[in-house]
Amino acid sequence: MLTPEQQARQNIDKQLSQAGWILQDLKNFNPSAGLGIAVQEYPTESGSADYILFVDRKPVGVIEAKKEGHTLSQVHDQTSRYSADNLKYIRKDEILPFQYESTGTETLFTDARDPSPRQREIFHFHKPETLFNWLKQENTLRSRLRNLPSLGSTGLRVCQFNAIINLEESFAENKPRALVQMATGAGKTFTAITSVYRLLKFAKAKKILFLVDTRNLGKQAEQEFRAYKPNDDKRLFPELYTIQRLQTNFIDPSAQVCISTIQRMYSILKGKELDESLEDEPLHNVFEKMTSFRTQDGTEKMSSLPVAYNTNVPIETFDFIIIDECHRSIYNLWKQVLDYFDAFMIGLTATPDKRTYAFFHENVVSEYTLKQSIADKVNVGYDVYTIETEITKDGATIKAKQYVDLRNKMTRKKEWKQLDDEVKYEGSQLDRDVVNPSTIRNIIREYKRVLKEEFFPERDEGFEVPKTLIFAKTDSHAEDIVHIVREEFGEGNEFCKKITYKSEEDPETTLQRFRTDYNPRIAVTVDMIATGTDVKPIEVLIFMRDVRSRNYFQQMIGRGTRSFTKDELVKVTPGAKLNKERFYVIDAVGVFKSVKVDYPVVDKKPSVTLKDLMKMVILQPDEDNCTSLAARLLRLDKQISDADREKFKQLADGKDINEIASSLVNIYDPDYQLEIVGQISNLPTDEEPTEEQIQAAIEPIIQSSIRPFDNPKLRDFIETVRQKIYQVIDETNPDRIIHSGFDTTAKENADEIINNFRKFIDENKDEIIALKDSLWAKDDIF
Repeated sequence: MLTPEQQARQNIDKQLSQAGWILQDLKNFNPSAGLGIAVQEYPTESGSADYILFVDRKPVGVIEAKKEGHTLSQVHDQTSRYSADNLKYIRKDEILPFQYESTGTETLFTDARDPSPRQREIFHFHKPETLFNWLKQENTLRSRLRNLPSLGSTGLRVCQFNAIINLEESFAENKPRALVQMATGAGKTFTAITSVYRLLKFAKAKKILFLVDTRNLGKQAEQEFRAYKPNDDKRLFPELYTIQRLQTNFIDPSAQVCISTIQRMYSILKGKELDESLEDEPLHNVFEKMTSFRTQDGTEKMSSLPVAYNTNVPIETFDFIIIDECHRSIYNLWKQVLDYFDAFMIGLTATPDKRTYAFFHENVVSEYTLKQSIADKVNVGYDVYTIETEITKDGATIKAKQYVDLRNKMTRKKEWKQLDDEVKYEGSQLDRDVVNPSTIRNIIREYKRVLKEEFFPERDEGFEVPKTLIFAKTDSHAEDIVHIVREEFGEGNEFCKKITYKSEEDPETTLQRFRTDYNPRIAVTVDMIATGTDVKPIEVLIFMRDVRSRNYFQQMIGRGTRSFTKDELVKVTPGAKLNKERFYVIDAVGVFKSVKVDYPVVDKKPSVTLKDLMKMVILQPDEDNCTSLAARLLRLDKQISDADREKFKQLADGKDINEIASSLVNIYDPDYQLEIVGQISNLPTDEEPTEEQIQAAIEPIIQSSIRPFDNPKLRDFIETVRQKIYQVIDETNPDRIIHSGFDTTAKENADEIINNFRKFIDENKDEIIALKDSLWAKDDIF
């Protein structure tokens, strides 16, 4: 059996071989065997180095090996000593620049030629060819980043200029991660491209990766790269540098800029071809579908395996990675892609959450809020208009013995049925359990009225409907809205289109037409246009779905903030008389009044059925199982009726859904655990509890939290209520408008949610620090 030291050496040997190094001992040293030779146990004047690295016959680096679990920060003293020593048979005047410390599972690297050389963790060893090329460079990348020429402000907004200046200062200080927070519409991508141009031209960056999370955003980014013209050159960007948008697993060695979805980059690292349709869906959907990818022998699911070293895509492939909409793409499965590469990382987002701040080490180089962008006239402001109906407020009752349509949620097939019992429903159940066409019709009819009377009285009689985006709850709900909109406006099929991931028509083509053509005038979406996508002519947003996520709400509001001159606007809306200086948000569901949370509890077991997950929790209540079930319960709570909530409470020992979900999350919250230990023990305030003390304290709480699921009746009820697949079509209760008007209070509340980023950071400082520690954990990848 191997000792821990031998196991570490075996792992290191394997990684060196994978990276292209030839392993030899001193006795059999043959420097002509290849470009890179790793000689084991090479004697120096102060002892034998575990490995001396030779490139092109010359010693260039040293590796100090330690057993797994050994902390490596202090080991660098030993590594640097060997680097400075004379080697047996070799006299040298300079230290060996490439210095590694490794346990076989953790590897740190220092380039001694850098200004203020500092260890950094890397996923794997570099290739010999990489070290050979680095040695040929006059200065290291980090040295060049300290000497970038001053940035001219011509053609840049103040917020863009400041972001680039601060980003380059961050690079100069060798900070590995930086976050650019900039309001939607303020020009994040243009800022990033300007930075990319400077990094390629002045820092001599070899290759830069621009990561997105949907194919549509990749196309949008490519268009902006191809249209970019720098201030100091008359040529367009693609005349200066090669751009490649990855559509296969081939990465062009000559491309200086690669644009890719994070899904595709993950599949490339896994050595699997990607179904292009997975680049069109939200990452949380793709995460679950990736579990269907299997290894060649069919035994293991793709996502059950961590990313391993890929010889075709070494860790040094990219010098910089820019992560667009980074609040969505740095967690779970996708974090592995970012951990893999030895590169500086720059996050772009309008809406960072606590996890985003933590991942980027709280290094915020730009803070530019929507409020600031409106004050600077970079973006346009908005007014909130509330439409409330009787049924959205109070619900309704369908009497027993009434004949109704029941519609299958999946197939939309209808069945005519007589109700045995009355059906009482709340406004929150609309368009999920019950569809009342009258409610949709009244909201659309009221919108049609206020367009001319309240929003755009200056436009001529018979003016065209402004570009309008409606947010629906589901694809089926969107379908209902589309048909009613066409009918109420007396228009044809081209007037109103559904743009969702399930659209029959190509959603990207329809989206492009919505952006640049006269028709469609109204688009209905669920989440495809909710974030990231740029549609400048939008003048009205209509919320016909609630949103609980603070970030998602901000992103959705941002769809209307783009400024637009009259000359540009009249190309798609000929009746426009003025520049687009404001837009309108219609709240038809109380979205401005609902409580917003920072980010949802993450379901880490999306491929596990709810039925199985409940049993896993009662038999193995670990953190992943408990938090995943909590996430499912919180989703369920948004969808069920008050009667079902009461039934749940009866079966769950008097506890409601939110109470049980919260308890499942809390039991693995470190602060909560310490609080419990403090309550039941007499530890001195300066003494940390042991793991045994923590486990003993929380075990009764774990048992109490999971006990409700011991009841098979509760498990059956949860499974049954979740599987309700029929919607009742209520044609018996006509709805009516009970309130319609501007709402300044809602606007003020939204501004507070959207704009106060600094306050948000300060209030969540402790949690951000804790999250940063967890995001650094190597085993926290799913």
